[in-house]
Amino acid sequence: MLIGHMKEIIRHPVKSFSGESVQKSKIMDYGLYGDRGHAYLDESKKGNFLTITHFPEMVRYKARYAGEELLEEYPKVEVITPEGEIFDWEDEELIKEMENKSNRKISTIEYPPSHVPIGPIAVENIQLVTDASIDHLQEIWGEAEVDFRRFRPNLFISLKEKKPFIEEEWIGKRIKIGSEVEIELVGHCKRCMIITVNPDNAERDSSLHKTVIKERKNNFGVYASVIKTGDIHVNDEVHLLD
Repeated sequence: MLIGHMKEIIRHPVKSFSGESVQKSKIMDYGLYGDRGHAYLDESKKGNFLTITHFPEMVRYKARYAGEELLEEYPKVEVITPEGEIFDWEDEELIKEMENKSNRKISTIEYPPSHVPIGPIAVENIQLVTDASIDHLQEIWGEAEVDFRRFRPNLFISLKEKKPFIEEEWIGKRIKIGSEVEIELVGHCKRCMIITVNPDNAERDSSLHKTVIKERKNNFGVYASVIKTGDIHVNDEVHLLD
């Protein structure tokens, strides 16, 4: 059954940095190619990941892959700073800048393109949201525009029937994207303070999170695991399988 089309595909080459919207990509056995394939570690916290939770301005840094998606190695990872400068993600000047801003000692970690573990994501490597749910949340929040980037999804689906939160009804079911990829919806996405951070200026507003807690039991979006790998494209048809 046709349920919609792929509106945007978003991957995050570096954990907690803003991601890049791409026209096409590969779905690997772990999820979207290279998603959270790189991360910064907070050495002051025994090597835990450095995230927006502790350093909100991370959301103002944008990461992108510059080159072809290869299974043997990643393309170059470029970072665009809030000031518009471009660095390699491991550039000492970039790391020093973030250390000064965050007051933390930072190191790096990279996972192979063939397999990014669950660790950087916490639950599953694919997260999905729909346009109808974003639009309805906008109505019940009643504040500023709800930018879907706050929720850091990989797949943003435009629904044929604009029924808010219908994706929660798909948990336990499979959907097909394009001609190759199949994923299974496995559970709700519980939200944390990250959604309070404006992706443009890193300013925080707790009212959005309070709304999601009150109106949606702190659930927004769903996690998925990969059943069949392959290529996906913006505007691909999305079908709910029997």
